[in-house]
Amino acid sequence: MAPILFGLDKFANLLTDWPHYLAPWINDIVPGSGQDAMYVVGIIEIVAGVAVALIPRYGSLLVAAWLLGIIVDLLTVPGFYDVALRDFGLLVAAVALSRLALKYPARR
Repeated sequence: MAPILFGLDKFANLLTDWPHYLAPWINDIVPGSGQDAMYVVGIIEIVAGVAVALIPRYGSLLVAAWLLGIIVDLLTVPGFYDVALRDFGLLVAAVALSRLALKYPARR
């Protein structure tokens, strides 16, 4: 649920000012404004959250890859190292979920 909720918040900015977390070098290479980039990020996060719910084996790997990208972004913005470390923990959890889903496939 977290990726879906965070993805939805990229459109409302209720939790925080999301473009503030976008590294300047990324903002320079993406078309549009930082908020426009956050709209795309929000859509990707919603899709990733739905993918985890429907096919955790692969959706969790999508989330792990997405978190790696977020970590790279945050490590290039001074002051967000604590958030990058938290996201690394989430990445490890996403990989663990993928491995568990391989070992114990859902029965339908």
